[in-house]
Amino acid sequence: MEFKLGELFCGPGGLAIGATRASISDPDWKIVHQWATDYDEDTCNTYRQNICPDRPESVVHADIRELDYSVLKELGDIDGLAFGFPCNDFSTVGEQKGLDGTYGPLYTYGAKALEMFQPLWFLAENVGGLRSANEGKAFNQILETFEKAGYKLVTNLYKFEEYGVPQARHRIIIVGIRNDQDVEFKVPSTEPYRNHDVSARTALENPPITSDMTGTELTKQSKVVQERLSYIKPGQNAFTADIPEHLQLKVKG
Repeated sequence: MEFKLGELFCGPGGLAIGATRASISDPDWKIVHQWATDYDEDTCNTYRQNICPDRPESVVHADIRELDYSVLKELGDIDGLAFGFPCNDFSTVGEQKGLDGTYGPLYTYGAKALEMFQPLWFLAENVGGLRSANEGKAFNQILETFEKAGYKLVTNLYKFEEYGVPQARHRIIIVGIRNDQDVEFKVPSTEPYRNHDVSARTALENPPITSDMTGTELTKQSKVVQERLSYIKPGQNAFTADIPEHLQLKVKG
């Protein structure tokens, strides 16, 4: 079985690579790229190179707030939709303006695509702070909007380190199955990874380098950066470590 994938806010192709590589494990089904869109031109060029070098026209460079969805419709119908809607206003690192911010309301363009294309399923991704933005009202409103588009939802806060990834990255993932589909999505178990060593040290000391991997060369750091790093102990970062003032990062929060 083949599923044609459409993407909004596609970035350089991380979700698409994950989807297409996951298909390799089961020869009975696969996910293939149909179309994608993003507002950043360099990002679109990277996506074309990573995902669809033979169909560069299938990646539409446009601000989604101005995009005519008929352009996507002309590129073909889809079975699945993926969109990591912007997290700027939901992240706890920022001001958490939520739906009152510039980027918070952009999830509605995902709902618009669901209503127009009616894919069999969709996957939406955002930061864990989505649950607390606008005192929790933003998350509830977003879920209600997706449900009204005709989907039954399964939401979960995934902690990547519990799935064998050497990174403490936590993300809310919303999976929607169209209401007329007799299919149930279940959150993948973390049990197979329960006793795995997922430390960054293990991952970096023994990387599984393959012939198709790029960017594995050691980085070259300036003496200032090397000295700053020498003060950062395991579990710390440039803001929590006791670093001399002349080596501290001069950035605004």
